[in-house]
Amino acid sequence: MKDFEVGTIIGLLRRTAPFLIFRFLIYFGITLGYVIITGAGAGVGYGAGAVFGDSAVGGTYGGLIGFGLASGIMYFLREYLLYMVKAGHIAVLVEVMDGGEIPEGRGQIDHAQSVVKERFAESSVLFGVDQLIKGVLKSFNRAFFTLAAILPIPGIEAVAKFLNTVIRLSLTYLDEVILAYNIRTQSDNPWASSRSALILYAQNYQVFLKNAAFLALIIWFLTFIVFLIILAPVAGLVALFPGTAGPLTFAIALVFAWGIKQAVIEPFGMTALMQVFFKVTEGQQPNPEWEQKLDSVSDKFEELKVKASQWVGKNDAPVKTAEATAGKDTQTPE
Repeated sequence: MKDFEVGTIIGLLRRTAPFLIFRFLIYFGITLGYVIITGAGAGVGYGAGAVFGDSAVGGTYGGLIGFGLASGIMYFLREYLLYMVKAGHIAVLVEVMDGGEIPEGRGQIDHAQSVVKERFAESSVLFGVDQLIKGVLKSFNRAFFTLAAILPIPGIEAVAKFLNTVIRLSLTYLDEVILAYNIRTQSDNPWASSRSALILYAQNYQVFLKNAAFLALIIWFLTFIVFLIILAPVAGLVALFPGTAGPLTFAIALVFAWGIKQAVIEPFGMTALMQVFFKVTEGQQPNPEWEQKLDSVSDKFEELKVKASQWVGKNDAPVKTAEATAGKDTQTPE
């Protein structure tokens, strides 16, 4: 049913434990920031509400505004988190998978960041690559992973929407897997290697869907259990905020669960799909037919090609796309 090995994945995560700790501290800090900013907003709102006659309502609205402000700050931090946290962890995981030796402790984090900077000179480059990858995956998955293509039965639109949502959640980590391919191939042109990785994904998409769906069930089940466990302690914490109400308890509990998911649970799913990708695509070349299909369903895939042709890397290497490998044997799964 699955193409990944749980024992191997746990071993890989154990080898990169300094990064797991680093991730936990980062996301714990984010969660703490949510609590502090939300509490400050609730306090200000409570004071303003007391002036205007309803401190409880003022505290609730102040808390919600504080929560929204914290979410806005998080939105602007996403590029840093991708560059310093996720990509760094991916870099050391790739090295360990390939039998390389990595430093321990803080040195592992410094080493990972130097690897990322070698492949992606600036965070804006990595972020741009990641956004285009997500755009291509979204278009491809919408075109190929629809319930109508699987069960062409009339009158099941609601079921179709639900299952399509499950499919999208299942494939959450594929952009990170493609970044892992970028790092593993040591490509001087991240735009071109991303195109190649997307083609390899497309020509094996059924294998990835099967494994991703299985992983999604595990990950979201564990996240839900974490949410239930921390709901009561969070309710006690929110009760300390002046004038706050139930919605803030729910929102902050979700943030806590999200933080633990990002720090501890998500790396398991990401590593598993990396393992599947490298295993399934071993020895394969990008199939020009699938390149054409991707071109037809996503403008962002064509944008990757334009970016690749304009990229000047440290070795000024020529761009290789599926057309350049058309003369080679193409291996696709049966």
